Amino acid sequence: MNMEIDPEFGAASRSAGADADAAPSAGAARTADGEPWAAAEVTELGAGVVRRATRLADGRELVYYDDPGTALPAERSIDARVLDPRPETAMMRQDVLTGDWITFATKRQNRVMLPSADADPLAPQTAANPSEVPSRYDVAVFENRSPSFGPALAEAAGTAPAALNPPRGQDDLEALGLERTRTSVGRCEVVCFSPEHAGSFGTQSVTRARTVIEAWADRTAALSALPGIEQVFPFENRGEAIGVTLPHPHGQIYAYPYVTPRTQRLRESIDRTDRSLFARILEIEQASSRVVLQGEHWTAFVPFAARWPLEVQLLPHRHVPDFTALSSEERDELAPVYLRLLRGVDALYGTPTPYIAAWHQAPVRLGREAIRMRLELTSPRRAADKLKFLAGSETAMGAWTAEILPEDAAARLRDAIASVPAPTADTHAATTPEETR
Repeated sequence: MNMEIDPEFGAASRSAGADADAAPSAGAARTADGEPWAAAEVTELGAGVVRRATRLADGRELVYYDDPGTALPAERSIDARVLDPRPETAMMRQDVLTGDWITFATKRQNRVMLPSADADPLAPQTAANPSEVPSRYDVAVFENRSPSFGPALAEAAGTAPAALNPPRGQDDLEALGLERTRTSVGRCEVVCFSPEHAGSFGTQSVTRARTVIEAWADRTAALSALPGIEQVFPFENRGEAIGVTLPHPHGQIYAYPYVTPRTQRLRESIDRTDRSLFARILEIEQASSRVVLQGEHWTAFVPFAARWPLEVQLLPHRHVPDFTALSSEERDELAPVYLRLLRGVDALYGTPTPYIAAWHQAPVRLGREAIRMRLELTSPRRAADKLKFLAGSETAMGAWTAEILPEDAAARLRDAIASVPAPTADTHAATTPEETR
């Protein structure tokens, strides 16, 4: 039997040709290449993006998001792999000293580092590479095979089972006690920005970036509606220094069973100031020398008390709790603004800059009238060949020391952004040798 180990998701898969009972029937509908079609639920979204929702061989959700005017055919191949059962949902334990919940996802230990292009688990499937995505795609989103949260939910929904010991609401999560445990219900999804083996969000075209933004909004709505989900978090980890194990351009979305600690602290700050805190911050930053990029609907700035050598926030000009509430005009402008910001970050040095691009969104049920969505982009890179490592004070005590003034960091980043051409609808930025290894 032909066995392959999925490098990112760690579960064994077998090509369908090795198992007669896995083969599709002879009368099944087929693509132009002779492959069987996968039944898909088709929905037209904003900006001409088309969603095609289907399932992988083990029941996980797979959603294709087609670019407007895509050259791809409407039919998508079925996932004919024979997959091992999904692992049991992880458990989380409460740290009684802080109230934080820690997830123990022990099945994630067997990931490998930086596979070659012919073993890329996020590339479209081929006969030699039984990857996670059966067909060629523009953007694809699917459930992680070995997630930190899920597949079980607070209640059964779709193919997701009900957890045996789920959190029982916000009061249950905030209560303190010794040796408290709960099932890590939720969902973890992978967002493939491109079928290409190497790159990042910043190397995509404006058209592709706009498709991803539509996917983020669509997935935020879908995940927020799942039983027991309290917060939805899209993000991109970029670079080996951040711990990335795949060079394929992709991000992730976590749907948490609780309001995250960072957001809980933000709620406390809003309670101690006022509900217009984000409007006040934006007004102050726009009047400062820390702005690095500004449009009609968005402003990017280095925050007044930036911790990292490179730290930027991108904030919408009106109050918007999450991607679902963005207008079409705000989504349209976000695509080129975000791309230009990322390309400016890469122009700071001669090699790609590692970063975490974190899209903070308001919780599903709490604080939506006061918490504004925002991008928080951070990088440990403090020079071309130097990284900032968190040592005793930052790691143990949460007491930070910054080596670069935010105003100086903003001036350098403004110059870098000014040096890159404006992104265009159909032009991708070139990947570098470091990204194609």
